[in-house]
Amino acid sequence: MVGGHQPQSTGGASCTGTMMNILNIDAENRVVLNVGGIRHETYKATLKKIPATRLSRLTEALANYDPVLNEYFFDRHPGVFAQVLNYYRTGKLHYPTDVCGPLFEEELEFWGLDANQVEPCCWMTYTQHRDTQETLAVLDRLDLDTEKPSDEEMARKFGFEEAFFQGRLTWWQRFKPQLWSMFDEPYSSNAAKIIGIVSVFFICVSILSFCLKTHPNMRVPIIKNITVNTSHNTTAWVLDKTQTNAHEAFFYIECVCNAWFTFEILVRFIASPNKCEFVKASVNIIDYIATLSFYIDLILQKFASHLENADILEFFSIIRIMRLFKLTRHSSGLKILMQTFRASAKELTLLVFFLVLGIVIFASLVYYAERIQANPHNDFNSIPLGLWWALVTMTTVGYGDMAPKTYVGMFVGALCALAGVLTIALPVPVIVSNFAMYYSHTQARAKLPKKRRRVLPVEQPRGPRLPGQGPPPQQQTNQPGCGSGGMGIGGGGGGHGPCAGVGGLPPNVAGAPVNTTGVPAVNRRMNAIKSNHPKDGAGPKVVGVAMTLNPNGVGVKAEPVMSTGVGGVGGPRKQSATKT
Repeated sequence: MVGGHQPQSTGGASCTGTMMNILNIDAENRVVLNVGGIRHETYKATLKKIPATRLSRLTEALANYDPVLNEYFFDRHPGVFAQVLNYYRTGKLHYPTDVCGPLFEEELEFWGLDANQVEPCCWMTYTQHRDTQETLAVLDRLDLDTEKPSDEEMARKFGFEEAFFQGRLTWWQRFKPQLWSMFDEPYSSNAAKIIGIVSVFFICVSILSFCLKTHPNMRVPIIKNITVNTSHNTTAWVLDKTQTNAHEAFFYIECVCNAWFTFEILVRFIASPNKCEFVKASVNIIDYIATLSFYIDLILQKFASHLENADILEFFSIIRIMRLFKLTRHSSGLKILMQTFRASAKELTLLVFFLVLGIVIFASLVYYAERIQANPHNDFNSIPLGLWWALVTMTTVGYGDMAPKTYVGMFVGALCALAGVLTIALPVPVIVSNFAMYYSHTQARAKLPKKRRRVLPVEQPRGPRLPGQGPPPQQQTNQPGCGSGGMGIGGGGGGHGPCAGVGGLPPNVAGAPVNTTGVPAVNRRMNAIKSNHPKDGAGPKVVGVAMTLNPNGVGVKAEPVMSTGVGGVGGPRKQSATKT
């Protein structure tokens, strides 16, 4: 009976060994990645699909490799890594919608992947953060912040940072930033608010004076005494009103306003942190050109008033109307509106292009359409006249000074009106969306706290290592629990030597570092150890620590769980544990 069953037992053992070898080969080709506390398991060949990346160069010599748990630990975002690992598996990189774009780019940079490999289905969602960053950069340039900057920021802005930290600021270095803030930043202080109100008042008075002085009731006629000869060979004189001038009061009003504008320009120029940027600013260009036009107008009235057509020179005084753009320094809404038109320049250019195209086409059509039938009251004597009609019709203004009279011309006019409505309506949503985007970001930045908590970079401590891999220098001496009597913690045939570990093991083996109370701390993730790992087949190896307690919960006893090989190589796996 025994001899008859011997071949069957040998065949079973051989089959078991073969299966264990297959399992070992499969385990050898797998790798465990612990990212942010979430364990991922995949094949090593999968990580080799994308070369020259962090995951394609994993080795056990890396500092983040845990030999006890046989895994690599990365303290990175686990949600992004799920998409990264899926990219290795499928070759398609998708963007998780619950992650901010800059975080996604930072994670891809850490793993050594290219962010431009995102799939087309996720590209629009992924690139939204880039548009947001560009919008925030534009808002930073617009200087929409209404809070007063700190002294350190002002010193850095004016180039006094070194003197500020050394405490060697002169009176001018202290006064110059304050002077600049009062005249250029209306919300920085109460004095700045008062100066801003005064500046806005003079701007409004100047514009109002410029408009009112053209009203007939606000002008004074110039009367000349002209002598004429009568039919009775006598002379007589008559009064002739040749022209009118603005009332004298408007001159004094403009003198006071321009005196303030001149003073303001000079103070802002002297106190500006950067003279070149101040001169090149568009609002400042309008300011000093409008102020200069007043003085030029005075000179021309003094020396060129006797010239013919001298009134044409007053046309250049219209530049003073441009002072309205100075109000953008006092209103964030006007800044956003101007930036909206600047950002929508492409759409506005496209609108003008289609308008010009439609105007030329419909002006030519209506010119020839009105000539097909007999039309004695034809208003379209030339195509240039038709251009004016097409412009007025496509912009839906319709003055009514020109209108087609024939049926064909009316049909052309109807098409022109419809084309104008569609052409103007198409770019409007883009402009509105740009304004809404800038305005919403401005409101969000206004509610954003200025002071953020700083996150300090702290070096993470290194975990314990197995013997043979070399413990860190701080763990080679003064091990906790090392007694002078040569007995290790755990009793019962403890280790030999001054630094014997738990139950005869070296100190801090298998993730069970010894604490100061004399009780070994068990690794809470011992169930994550792969007991069938192929590196365990070459002789006995420690794979864990078996712990037992007495009924009172004390008297801990620990012994290593040993592995002696697999199948025919080292015999079946054996485990031993001490029981109480």
